[in-house]
Amino acid sequence: MSNAYFKVPEPINEPIKNYAPGSPEKEELKKKLAELKSQQIEVPLIIGGEEIKTGKTAEMRMPHDKNHVLGVYHKASKKEVEMAIEAALEARKEWAEMPWEQRVSVFLKMADLLAGPWRATLNAATMLGQSKTVFQAEIDSACELTDFWRFNAYYMAELMKDQPYSPRGMWNRVEYRPLEGFIFAVTPFNFTSIAGNLPTAPALVGNVVLWKPASSAVYSAYYLMKLFEAAGMPKGVINFVPGTGGQVGTPALTSPHLAGIHFTGSTATFQNMWRTVGENISNMKYYPRIVGETGGKDFIFVHNSADIDGVVVAAIRGAFEYQGQKCSAASRMYIPKSRWDEFKEKYTAEVAKIKMGEPDDFTNFMTAVIDRNAFNTITGYIKHAQESDEAEIITGGNFDDSKGYFIEPTTIVTTNPKFKTMGEEIFGPVLTIYVYDDDKFDETLELCDTTSPYALTGAIWAQDRKVLLKMSDKLRNAAGNFYINDKPTAAVVGQQPFGGGRASGTNDKAGSAMNLLRWMSVRTMKETFVPPKDWRYPFMAEE
Repeated sequence: MSNAYFKVPEPINEPIKNYAPGSPEKEELKKKLAELKSQQIEVPLIIGGEEIKTGKTAEMRMPHDKNHVLGVYHKASKKEVEMAIEAALEARKEWAEMPWEQRVSVFLKMADLLAGPWRATLNAATMLGQSKTVFQAEIDSACELTDFWRFNAYYMAELMKDQPYSPRGMWNRVEYRPLEGFIFAVTPFNFTSIAGNLPTAPALVGNVVLWKPASSAVYSAYYLMKLFEAAGMPKGVINFVPGTGGQVGTPALTSPHLAGIHFTGSTATFQNMWRTVGENISNMKYYPRIVGETGGKDFIFVHNSADIDGVVVAAIRGAFEYQGQKCSAASRMYIPKSRWDEFKEKYTAEVAKIKMGEPDDFTNFMTAVIDRNAFNTITGYIKHAQESDEAEIITGGNFDDSKGYFIEPTTIVTTNPKFKTMGEEIFGPVLTIYVYDDDKFDETLELCDTTSPYALTGAIWAQDRKVLLKMSDKLRNAAGNFYINDKPTAAVVGQQPFGGGRASGTNDKAGSAMNLLRWMSVRTMKETFVPPKDWRYPFMAEE
């Protein structure tokens, strides 16, 4: 055993590469994109470190070119989930007992591999499989995920330093144990960094994991699994079980060995998972830790003192980067009548300049939405606005699925602050704006706070400091990540811990020590050096 205190290197955020013309990173990435597009892969399950092919397969296609098949993946069923639980519990015997600095070494190596030789591979896989532009892939699958691994390792060490007071004659200590059982990690399509963080954050502190990636993002998830292996992650610590929610989720959620859920996805799915756990709680060995982030209806609220040029940029980037498929994307906006004409003129002129197409054309700002279901859902909202006498579309409104799932950056202006697209999550490139009377500022703040059941992100815009304070106080519970004179997206690990409340989730703040603590179970130990020899107390000496 080692006999020293170990200090985890204090992390800094991974620098974002710019992929400028002629840069070495652009040349490397272009070659990797061409390489991956030229081949098809077969993705197996990975259970206990072994590849398993079930024969039940589904295709992986590029959203921006739906006829281009990147490969197939095998889908798990109840049988394979039970195998994965068994493999995880077997791996736990050594992983949970492994010295913490050895686990950290695996994660720091993962970070360096991703920041270095694996960077182009994960970025290219994310661009092709999830239709991200080079910049959106770089800040996600390279930088944010590298940050998660480095910062989480540092946060774990800082947490373990927190020890109780010890009076003379005793030594009080706490140790931070992993949970018993296994963690079920369910990850979304929209961020490779989330897909990489949700299974690994619990694993870092000694837990073992079953990982179900989104069916529309198995492609990049598989390359993450290969990176874990390259970094020396022991077999069975993270078990890769893609498949349908029923085939994978039901046996995992009803297992008596379930110790926790780490989830990002839809509100309905999360509520169903919670319900399933509750219905089976009497059969479980533990009370599972349930951590989830479930989306939002994120807002930009503008005061008449705001810098309109800044609001225009915030609205475009906040609403339309990655086709609005961010949990934090700006989806509704409130702007005063006195500033509306100026904003509308500048905003529509800039939106008209947006270029969209395939992600390997680096001049594009937008690409396709993820799949057929998303396309149908999003365009359904656009059609609803087109048919309503309470709404007007001032940008976009067109869509085309002949080659890929392309939807123009669409802006709806409504006269009804409770209009359908002001309250429901759309998860696409659709921004709805309500123009309010300047003298109804307070009433509109109330509308912003109460219209949506979500409370993930929001942004306020004003130059008047007293007004900023008032807005911030009134909207205190409307967003877990709150932005002042900025767009409501792009939280950075170590800078803005991410998560929201209300219908947006449990607000356990991914990318912070708060999240890691959810995967730990603390044992308090009191050691008495000179135990008493008489059971009697002094007060008993006389009546």
